[in-house]
Amino acid sequence: MSLFAKKPLEQILAQAEDAEKGLKRTLGPANLIALGIGAIIGAGLFVRTAAAAGQAAGPGVTLSFIVAAIGCAFAGLCYAEFAAMIPIAGSAYAYSYTTMGELVAWIIGWALIMEYALGAATVSIAWSEYLNKLFGMRIPYEWTHSPFESFTDSAGIHHSGIMNAPALVILLLLTLLLIKGTQESAMVNMIIVFIKVAIVIVFIFIGWKFINPANHTPYLIPADTPPVKDQAGKIIADYSGWNKHGLGGVLGGAAIVFFAFIGFDAVSTAAQEAKNPKRDMPIGILGSLVVCTILYILFGHVLTGVASWKDFVDPEKGREASVAYAISTYMHGYGWLATAVTIAILAGFSSVILVMLMGQSRIFFTMSNDGLLPKAFGDIHPKFKTPYKANIILFVFVGLFAAFVPGHVAGDLTSFGTLFAFVLVSAGVWILRVKAPDIQRPFKTPIYPVVSTLGVLICSAMIIGLDTQTLTVAFGWMVIGLLVYFIYSRHHSKLNFRPADVLPTADDFEQQK
Repeated sequence: MSLFAKKPLEQILAQAEDAEKGLKRTLGPANLIALGIGAIIGAGLFVRTAAAAGQAAGPGVTLSFIVAAIGCAFAGLCYAEFAAMIPIAGSAYAYSYTTMGELVAWIIGWALIMEYALGAATVSIAWSEYLNKLFGMRIPYEWTHSPFESFTDSAGIHHSGIMNAPALVILLLLTLLLIKGTQESAMVNMIIVFIKVAIVIVFIFIGWKFINPANHTPYLIPADTPPVKDQAGKIIADYSGWNKHGLGGVLGGAAIVFFAFIGFDAVSTAAQEAKNPKRDMPIGILGSLVVCTILYILFGHVLTGVASWKDFVDPEKGREASVAYAISTYMHGYGWLATAVTIAILAGFSSVILVMLMGQSRIFFTMSNDGLLPKAFGDIHPKFKTPYKANIILFVFVGLFAAFVPGHVAGDLTSFGTLFAFVLVSAGVWILRVKAPDIQRPFKTPIYPVVSTLGVLICSAMIIGLDTQTLTVAFGWMVIGLLVYFIYSRHHSKLNFRPADVLPTADDFEQQK
């Protein structure tokens, strides 16, 4: 079989309409927008904003959000065309399968694990940290950190992590919720979204009057900014790189905060559970992106105005709890808001984890149905109509990572997986417009091919903006994925049951049932 054999579009559409073996259609446009906002507003807003400001962009992090949002907008329009045209779980993986062939689809499916699974692990670790802060640091260090983390307290006592127990608990609870049902999960997510968006708006509204204009001058980090060292003399921030200062820093910051925009493409993984995907998927994808982009720009402007970007260089000083730090240090009399923000952060992290786990399980579900993953990943619960075995397997994988691996390891890898998916989806729209111009498209990407081309270029530029270590690890991850494909997936692919020059049709697969 050719490595680039394509899955027939007719087969995909037939699979999407299989009510008996497929997923239950329960989501409307409001649910889809809430799913997008649920995934978008979380770790990116409350943690990555300060990280991007302190490491690369300074007050210009607002420009980083704009650059990232533009890349997302182009990719989002391409996602909307695909999601309306091919309403099936699997997101960029499913779209690549029908446009660029099996090998490319496998590569993007493997890359999406970095986006959703590692993203869920990263956010669950952050959830654990904020829960402990809300409780006044009463949970021992040993049970909130991985075995690879340690520190010496002011009394000279050395502490080493054992496992991150709270992260494991939140992953288990949300996995059980997802197994129970998509509609129930969507309702819980909508409640969480309302709470955290309300608190974000309150912070923007109150924090605006505490903005110090001096904190926005200069707006970009100067090229001659010296490295920043911690008390032990270790360099924790170096601004000599091209993507660590000036306009280059804005692009570097965009690559960092891009982690904050992964939510809207998670909406596309729920296409097979949308009541009217041809209408509702574009609304959910683009609606959630617009709402969150506006909130992000306002939030970044207020945060870097209330506190100097230099306050966010040292993680111990303010980056990891940036909003609470800014409120307690510079917004005197609003201690209650710091507590409310911490609650919003916990709520935000919860909804992000929920949507990421949901998105990854749906991708596993679709890859299993194609034979590229073992059958267990595609089994549907007879009562709840959810891919419960995929959820359980995912909990084990993500849980092990969250409990025993430091959170900073996966943050930028998640951005890589997202950007890589965006590049291929944007390219896929162009390819399918050329090769299959007569396919019915309920939603069309406007200003074609300009939008799809810019989606490829801008997202590729942000990949280049990632640091060398992240790119090296990502390359290693992709090599492992190729080994898995050639050892297992290629030989079990459902497209591999006849000669390569005669591909199966939807009728062939119906007979196989």
